[in-house]
Amino acid sequence: MGSCSADLAPLLGANATGAAEYICNKFTDASYAVDNTYLLFSAYLVFSMQLGFAMLCAGSVRAKNTMNIMLTNVLDAATGGLFYYLFGFAFAFGKPSNGFIGRHNFALGSIPSTSYDYSYFLYQWAFAIAAAGITSGSIAERTQFVAYLIYSSFLTGFVYPVVSHWFWASDGWASALRTDGDFLFGSGVIDFAGSGVVHIVGGVAGLWGALIEGPRIGRFDHSGRSVALRGHSATLVVLGTFMLWFGWYGFNPGSFNKISTFYTSGNYYGQWSGVGRTAVTTTLAGCTAALTTLFGKRILTGHWNVTDVCNGLLGGFAAITAGCSVVEPWAAIICGFVAALVLIGCNKLAEKVEFDDPLEAAQLHGGCGAWGVLFTGLFASEKYVREVYSTRPTHYGLFMGGGGRLLAAQVIQILVIVGWVSATMGTLFYLLHKFGLLRISADDEMAGMDLTRHGGLAYVYHDEDESQNQGIQMRKIDSYPTPPGV
Repeated sequence: MGSCSADLAPLLGANATGAAEYICNKFTDASYAVDNTYLLFSAYLVFSMQLGFAMLCAGSVRAKNTMNIMLTNVLDAATGGLFYYLFGFAFAFGKPSNGFIGRHNFALGSIPSTSYDYSYFLYQWAFAIAAAGITSGSIAERTQFVAYLIYSSFLTGFVYPVVSHWFWASDGWASALRTDGDFLFGSGVIDFAGSGVVHIVGGVAGLWGALIEGPRIGRFDHSGRSVALRGHSATLVVLGTFMLWFGWYGFNPGSFNKISTFYTSGNYYGQWSGVGRTAVTTTLAGCTAALTTLFGKRILTGHWNVTDVCNGLLGGFAAITAGCSVVEPWAAIICGFVAALVLIGCNKLAEKVEFDDPLEAAQLHGGCGAWGVLFTGLFASEKYVREVYSTRPTHYGLFMGGGGRLLAAQVIQILVIVGWVSATMGTLFYLLHKFGLLRISADDEMAGMDLTRHGGLAYVYHDEDESQNQGIQMRKIDSYPTPPGV
């Protein structure tokens, strides 16, 4: 503000100082309004991804479990909203705090402030429920409803916020945004929009849930050979994928939080250019991953499979999310290409070890997210790192001549996230399993949860002989351990 007034005062003549301050204040007000409107719009885009998750999940499960998976997606948003409001935002961004966890602003106390406005809370809440949505896909078609409520509340209210504090808060121990200059390896972690914070967290949580539950009945035969349990609607899968693609333009470019910042005054090039470049790198990574998956699966299976292509596309998006703002567009193509190979490889490994994830969520978000974190440590550009992270030392990608400090920090990020989520969510899923609150009975799983838990099928077929379903009715919910041999 002082610089603005000092620059403007000589041009105004009499009463110059007061006039300059008045004009500069108005410009500042306008800048706040523009930036908050931009962040709110980005929050709306990220929240629209919940519809994408819902459609993708619905299409990827069998018709008999459609209502169940749709309800869990609705409740991820609803329970996440309350728990992130009460606890999550404070654990993530409440300051002053220590490097591990935030300690202030519970239930949005002291908001708005010079640090955060309500728009920032809304934006971060949309991220938190995205992590919970990832996990719900991994444990679909065999999980008790109460388990969804418990894990979603715990993930959005505590587990995820702690991780986001580590890497996104100005006093997080590994954040590249620290204000005291004490950066991890002199660099800090660059995870711009959350390949690690969101995608690895959701993927590892889903990994533990699916491992502890075991595969769905019939997913592997007695010899351990994989048996496809295909989702009932490729149409919904494609619709969900396009909705997620659309929402990703709020997820990645929106993570700038502001759009009106200039890099050089009076120049056409500013943060608005970084926002546009981020949208471009996001697009290129997803498109490359989709095409790589298309031809890769054609070679492996002999089919042009639309579901595989959709997952490959999303894997590319998950990977580019960490470095989307600090890499060149050509590097995003490399990111997407490798992400597709990582996803194909993770799916092959999952089949070998008889791991069952109906949406490939653990492989896609965990595997491709980890690649994205490493990719940033390899390909981050010096110019863009200076622009986006102007307060930190300029350590950038190893392959771009920036040395290995950033890459070392990125490796630490992957390790600590896997360890933290394993210790918290792995323990939670194990306790739910031990208390009989995790998996439904074998009979309910075979009949489908829509009939046994939710009052009827999602789809009504008028030509269906209703007498065939007379023996399947709603009944008291009992708790069962994982079915033997599953």
